[in-house]
Amino acid sequence: MAEEDDKQRVNRELIELLNELRVALPGVQVLFAFLLAVPFQQRFGQATAFQRHAYFLTLVLALLATALLIAPSAYHRLNFRQNDKHEIVMASNRLTLVGLACLALAMVGVMALIGDVLFGTATAVVSSVGAAALFGGLWAVLPLRERRRAQRRGDTP
Repeated sequence: MAEEDDKQRVNRELIELLNELRVALPGVQVLFAFLLAVPFQQRFGQATAFQRHAYFLTLVLALLATALLIAPSAYHRLNFRQNDKHEIVMASNRLTLVGLACLALAMVGVMALIGDVLFGTATAVVSSVGAAALFGGLWAVLPLRERRRAQRRGDTP
């Protein structure tokens, strides 16, 4: 198979990035919609101060994740005819990484909130630490470990 040139590589990277966002966006949108409905439930008035603060922080993180994960589409749409797809890919990659971090933190917050509401502080701590370890392991440690392996093998540009 022939090597791809820079233009082909950037086009492929942009398509891959946008396809990856199609996977993440439905999850963050469902989470955000769920969080928007929570304050309108009858029991929300009985929430403790910790639960209200955890809820609001989680809502803010879900909002940030939603904005950051949708931003690459807007960035591309507003700049796609500017002949600088490389910059579009690089900026979109940064937006996506920060958006995924916010999404992971929002889901950790949801675990803390639900754990506290259902079972108390100990469960909130254990479930949120477990969720943080899960996301950290799968979304950061595993891919970064593979990146280091690829670099040692010389498989990266």
